Amino acid sequence: MVAMTGHDLFAWFSTTVPLIGALTGRIFCWRDPHQLKTSCLLWSVLSLAPIAAAGVTAPEGPLLLYLLPIAAITSLLGQPTHQDHRLSWLMTLLCLGLGIGVISHPSVIGHFFLLALLATITGLLIKHHTTLWPISWWGIGLFGLAGLGVIMAAFTDPPMSSSAAFLTCVVLIPLLPFHTGYLTALTRLPGNLPSFAAVLLPSVGLHVMIAMLPTVPTSITGLVSLFALAGALYGAVKALAQTRVRLMLSYGSLSFFSVLWWFAATSHMATSRAAVLIAAISLATCGLLIAWQIIRTRYGDDVDPLSISGLASSMPGYGVLLSLLALAAMGLPPFGVFAGFMGLLLHSPIPSLFGLLIILSAWLAASWYIMSAVQRLLFGVKRSDIRHHDVVPGEWGALVATILVLALLGLAPNNWFSSPMATQPVDGVSRGTIWQQ
Repeated sequence: MVAMTGHDLFAWFSTTVPLIGALTGRIFCWRDPHQLKTSCLLWSVLSLAPIAAAGVTAPEGPLLLYLLPIAAITSLLGQPTHQDHRLSWLMTLLCLGLGIGVISHPSVIGHFFLLALLATITGLLIKHHTTLWPISWWGIGLFGLAGLGVIMAAFTDPPMSSSAAFLTCVVLIPLLPFHTGYLTALTRLPGNLPSFAAVLLPSVGLHVMIAMLPTVPTSITGLVSLFALAGALYGAVKALAQTRVRLMLSYGSLSFFSVLWWFAATSHMATSRAAVLIAAISLATCGLLIAWQIIRTRYGDDVDPLSISGLASSMPGYGVLLSLLALAAMGLPPFGVFAGFMGLLLHSPIPSLFGLLIILSAWLAASWYIMSAVQRLLFGVKRSDIRHHDVVPGEWGALVATILVLALLGLAPNNWFSSPMATQPVDGVSRGTIWQQ
């Protein structure tokens, strides 16, 4: 019998703390929404303690493991307190524990947690499916396909296991044409779960990608490069054409994640720099979803974004925070999306100048569709026929925390996020580019 080490013990603590929180919240706090939300927030904060004591040695580094509780906290803070949101708060803790379990445990146990996570998300999507959104069946089917990939990866040997893990990975980190699952999660999950899923799914996906990518045949990575370039353009064009904010953000994330896939496929590996880009893209998407939830809280879930304008003068606090989030999401310095993109650009092989041109075009297009949406909300004609309420403390805390973490990702040296297991050389840029030193 193998003795359990201190690292293993803290890994189990970090996994079980949110799960215990979900159970105790359901038993003791279900009748009082205010008490339940407070309990979920406290358990999310407590889950950071064993993570800090665990000393993670995952190849992608400790960044994503710390990011999951932070994303859970911000998504909970940005959600209004109402009894209809109780289930989504408990599911946030449940998915948080399962996500931590995937990253912090060995492959066999991690496969179990990943399968449980995919089953939970699939069940929630089925529960909240509506005939008005039939495309969600495609997303539900893709999550089922990802679960099948987990089972095959657990019970087969390479190269079959690598192909199965690849199938799971392209659903979690959206890659054309397997992106519908991610879009469905961000548009159909209830309550605060879309903003949390924007961080959870890619974080878990990167953990799978790092183990899978070196064993994938070159012929497959060549196809991945082509699909990534197509996805970068497709996501940018679809985001430009959207009037629904959640769909715009989902397609924009597809475009940015396709950039990551292109770099990963050309280098046949994913390092801590990929973790920085994943963290920054997902957290920026999470923050913008929280910002849009603030509008939905005031004007209804089905509010038309074209009908809301002139918020810069009537909601100045919201206007400042939304503007900073938009700058971060567009990939401008000093925020994490810029640092992650430049880190990969300077340290990955560039096999095609045409491919690089497409990637840069997708990055440039983000400035168009994100700023266009923000401009309509903040600087359009002020409407006097609707009531305006600026951000409340919980919403303010969620947005400020998101912006601060995005700035930290852009300013901190790369060795803060690297793993002792990484084998990449340490050079001048490994210690941080000029704006990171």
